[in-house]
Amino acid sequence: MRRIILSTESGADLPGDLAEKYDIQVVPMHIIMDGKDYLDGYLPVQDIYDYYGRTKKIPSTTSTNAHEYQEFFANIRENFPDCIIVHIGYTSKASSSFQNAVIAAEEFEDIFLIDALNVTGGLAAVVLYAAKVLKKEPGIEPEHLVEKIEAIVPKSRLAFIPGSLEFLKAGGRVSNMASLIGTMLKIKPCIELKDGKLMSTKKYRGKMSGATEKLLIDYLNEFNIDRKQLYFIYSKGLDEKIKQRMNEVGKENGFHNIRWIQAGGMISTHSGAGGFGVAGLEQ
Repeated sequence: MRRIILSTESGADLPGDLAEKYDIQVVPMHIIMDGKDYLDGYLPVQDIYDYYGRTKKIPSTTSTNAHEYQEFFANIRENFPDCIIVHIGYTSKASSSFQNAVIAAEEFEDIFLIDALNVTGGLAAVVLYAAKVLKKEPGIEPEHLVEKIEAIVPKSRLAFIPGSLEFLKAGGRVSNMASLIGTMLKIKPCIELKDGKLMSTKKYRGKMSGATEKLLIDYLNEFNIDRKQLYFIYSKGLDEKIKQRMNEVGKENGFHNIRWIQAGGMISTHSGAGGFGVAGLEQ
């Protein structure tokens, strides 16, 4: 029986302990500051915020390139001889990373590629679903595993509130005027994944503490999320009291397991400090 190895990108923000537990291989994406290239996952997120504080610019981000994927896949095969690789990728609608994986995979046999059409906790939810299926059914045929993963992709739901409209403005996500009005009225936009694309949907007024609770309630009312697992995403700087309250609301709504995921560099360059998000799989 040939072993199946799962892989994904750093943009999944997969917690290190879970990647180690399930032998999930993670390839870094890139963050560019002052012309220097840093590997996502190895650059402290605080450095991104410090860079913005000094320059009022946000770093740029780039995808994993095809050559890096070739080395990545070759390294997996070296560490796990004769394995079958199932790669679950960052949405192709927001990055060229998945297409680069497709190009690299042409050099190999027995690699299955799945576009998760999601990012951060939404992507992590799909990857961890696959890991749990694989743990429960270690002898599963790779084609059957791929079918299960592809069936769950459209059921992964992600919504988040950025911590800083300034970061959105600096990154060109909203106009200067929209940012100014949002700051004045304390409007916090909700960003969701729709068909793999990041889109602004609802808007919340008031303090972050109230906005996060409204976001979670709206999210649970809109989607029939499987109560066995919920993921909360946070960017560094989120108030601990907000975290405590979100845990309470999650438990009040019947979630047996809640896992917090810290946003890495890819998401933090666009969301700023103190952001909050929620991800899960629909039943």
